[in-house]
Amino acid sequence: MPVKEDRRQLILRLIRAQPVHTQDELAAQLAEHGVAASQVTLSRDLRELGVVKTADGYEEARRIGADPAAAADADESLNRVLADFLKGAAAAGNLVVLKTGPGGAGAVALALDKAAWPEIVGTIAGDDTIFAATRNAKSAQQVARRLTAAHAGGPG
Repeated sequence: MPVKEDRRQLILRLIRAQPVHTQDELAAQLAEHGVAASQVTLSRDLRELGVVKTADGYEEARRIGADPAAAADADESLNRVLADFLKGAAAAGNLVVLKTGPGGAGAVALALDKAAWPEIVGTIAGDDTIFAATRNAKSAQQVARRLTAAHAGGPG
Protein backbone atom coordinates (compact mmCIF):
# COMPACT_ATOMS: atom_id res chain seq x y z
CA MET A 1 0.00 0.00 0.00
CA PRO A 2 1.39 3.48 -0.86
CA VAL A 3 2.58 5.77 1.96
CA LYS A 4 -0.36 8.15 1.51
CA GLU A 5 -2.88 5.32 1.88
CA ASP A 6 -1.03 3.97 4.95
CA ARG A 7 -1.13 7.42 6.56
CA ARG A 8 -4.82 7.85 5.79
CA GLN A 9 -5.72 4.44 7.19
CA LEU A 10 -3.77 5.30 10.35
CA ILE A 11 -5.64 8.62 10.61
CA LEU A 12 -8.96 6.78 10.48
CA ARG A 13 -7.82 4.26 13.10
CA LEU A 14 -6.66 7.07 15.40
CA ILE A 15 -9.87 9.12 15.21
CA ARG A 16 -11.99 5.99 15.66
CA ALA A 17 -10.00 4.92 18.74
CA GLN A 18 -10.21 8.12 20.78
CA PRO A 19 -11.23 11.77 20.45
CA VAL A 20 -8.76 13.91 18.51
CA HIS A 21 -9.59 17.60 18.75
CA THR A 22 -6.87 19.38 16.74
CA GLN A 23 -4.56 18.76 13.83
CA ASP A 24 -1.64 19.25 16.24
CA GLU A 25 -2.93 16.34 18.35
CA LEU A 26 -3.36 14.24 15.22
CA ALA A 27 0.16 15.09 14.01
CA ALA A 28 1.59 14.13 17.41
CA GLN A 29 -0.25 10.80 17.38
CA LEU A 30 0.94 10.11 13.84
CA ALA A 31 4.51 10.94 14.90
CA GLU A 32 4.22 8.38 17.72
CA HIS A 33 3.60 5.83 14.95
CA GLY A 34 6.59 7.09 12.95
CA VAL A 35 4.55 9.08 10.43
CA ALA A 36 5.43 12.73 9.78
CA ALA A 37 2.74 14.93 8.20
CA SER A 38 2.51 18.68 7.70
CA GLN A 39 -0.60 20.71 8.52
CA VAL A 40 -1.29 21.10 4.78
CA THR A 41 -1.07 17.32 4.28
CA LEU A 42 -3.35 16.64 7.25
CA SER A 43 -5.92 19.17 6.03
CA ARG A 44 -5.98 17.54 2.59
CA ASP A 45 -6.14 14.02 4.06
CA LEU A 46 -9.01 14.92 6.41
CA ARG A 47 -10.96 16.63 3.63
CA GLU A 48 -10.46 13.78 1.15
CA LEU A 49 -11.32 11.17 3.81
CA GLY A 50 -14.59 13.00 4.53
CA VAL A 51 -13.58 13.66 8.13
CA VAL A 52 -15.32 16.59 9.81
CA LYS A 53 -14.53 18.44 13.00
CA THR A 54 -17.28 18.34 15.61
CA ALA A 55 -17.45 19.56 19.20
CA ASP A 56 -16.38 16.02 20.23
CA GLY A 57 -13.36 15.92 17.89
CA TYR A 58 -12.82 14.67 14.35
CA GLU A 59 -15.41 12.22 13.01
CA GLU A 60 -16.00 10.47 9.70
CA ALA A 61 -18.87 11.98 7.78
CA ARG A 62 -21.61 9.52 6.90
CA ARG A 63 -21.57 8.23 3.33
CA ILE A 64 -24.65 8.82 1.21
CA GLY A 65 -25.91 5.83 -0.72
CA ALA A 66 -29.03 5.03 -2.64
CA ASP A 67 -30.79 3.56 0.37
CA PRO A 68 -33.11 5.72 2.52
CA ALA A 69 -31.37 4.71 5.75
CA ALA A 70 -28.13 6.30 4.49
CA ALA A 71 -29.98 9.53 3.68
CA ALA A 72 -31.55 9.49 7.16
CA ASP A 73 -28.07 9.03 8.67
CA ALA A 74 -26.82 12.01 6.64
CA ASP A 75 -29.69 14.17 7.87
CA GLU A 76 -29.01 13.05 11.45
CA SER A 77 -25.33 13.90 11.00
CA LEU A 78 -26.28 17.29 9.52
CA ASN A 79 -28.60 18.02 12.44
CA ARG A 80 -25.83 17.16 14.91
CA VAL A 81 -23.34 19.43 13.11
CA LEU A 82 -25.92 22.23 12.91
CA ALA A 83 -26.56 21.96 16.64
CA ASP A 84 -22.82 22.08 17.33
CA PHE A 85 -21.82 24.92 14.99
CA LEU A 86 -24.64 26.88 13.29
CA LYS A 87 -25.24 30.39 14.62
CA GLY A 88 -27.66 31.59 11.93
CA ALA A 89 -28.79 31.38 8.30
CA ALA A 90 -30.24 34.02 5.98
CA ALA A 91 -31.24 34.10 2.32
CA ALA A 92 -29.49 36.62 0.06
CA GLY A 93 -30.75 36.33 -3.50
CA ASN A 94 -30.10 32.76 -4.61
CA LEU A 95 -27.54 32.27 -1.81
CA VAL A 96 -27.97 31.17 1.77
CA VAL A 97 -25.39 32.72 4.08
CA LEU A 98 -24.70 30.54 7.11
CA LYS A 99 -22.73 31.77 10.13
CA THR A 100 -20.93 29.35 12.45
CA GLY A 101 -18.56 29.53 15.35
CA PRO A 102 -14.85 29.87 14.50
CA GLY A 103 -13.62 26.89 12.49
CA GLY A 104 -17.10 25.39 12.10
CA ALA A 105 -17.90 26.32 8.50
CA GLY A 106 -16.06 23.38 6.91
CA ALA A 107 -17.89 20.80 8.99
CA VAL A 108 -21.30 22.33 8.26
CA ALA A 109 -20.60 22.69 4.52
CA LEU A 110 -19.42 19.09 4.26
CA ALA A 111 -22.47 17.84 6.16
CA LEU A 112 -24.73 19.86 3.83
CA ASP A 113 -22.96 18.42 0.79
CA LYS A 114 -23.34 14.88 2.17
CA ALA A 115 -27.03 15.45 2.95
CA ALA A 116 -27.48 16.25 -0.76
CA TRP A 117 -30.49 18.57 -0.41
CA PRO A 118 -31.85 19.00 -3.94
CA GLU A 119 -32.29 22.77 -3.47
CA ILE A 120 -28.56 23.28 -2.84
CA VAL A 121 -26.34 23.37 -5.92
CA GLY A 122 -23.08 23.72 -3.97
CA THR A 123 -21.35 25.23 -0.97
CA ILE A 124 -18.27 27.35 -0.32
CA ALA A 125 -16.90 27.52 3.22
CA GLY A 126 -14.52 29.91 4.91
CA ASP A 127 -13.64 29.77 8.61
CA ASP A 128 -17.00 30.83 10.04
CA THR A 129 -19.14 31.61 6.98
CA ILE A 130 -20.68 29.42 4.28
CA PHE A 131 -22.31 30.41 1.01
CA ALA A 132 -24.78 27.76 -0.17
CA ALA A 133 -25.88 28.36 -3.75
CA THR A 134 -29.45 27.47 -4.70
CA ARG A 135 -31.21 27.51 -8.06
CA ASN A 136 -33.28 30.61 -7.26
CA ALA A 137 -34.25 33.08 -4.51
CA LYS A 138 -37.35 31.07 -3.51
CA SER A 139 -35.19 27.98 -2.90
CA ALA A 140 -32.74 30.08 -0.87
CA GLN A 141 -35.55 31.27 1.39
CA GLN A 142 -36.81 27.69 1.83
CA VAL A 143 -33.33 26.40 2.67
CA ALA A 144 -32.71 29.23 5.16
CA ARG A 145 -36.01 28.43 6.91
CA ARG A 146 -35.24 24.69 6.91
CA LEU A 147 -31.76 25.24 8.37
CA THR A 148 -33.09 27.59 11.02
CA ALA A 149 -35.80 25.06 11.97
CA ALA A 150 -33.30 22.17 12.06
CA HIS A 151 -30.92 24.22 14.20
CA ALA A 152 -33.76 25.11 16.57
CA GLY A 153 -34.69 21.43 16.88
CA GLY A 154 -37.76 21.62 14.66
CA PRO A 155 -38.55 19.46 11.63
CA GLY A 156 -35.66 19.75 9.17
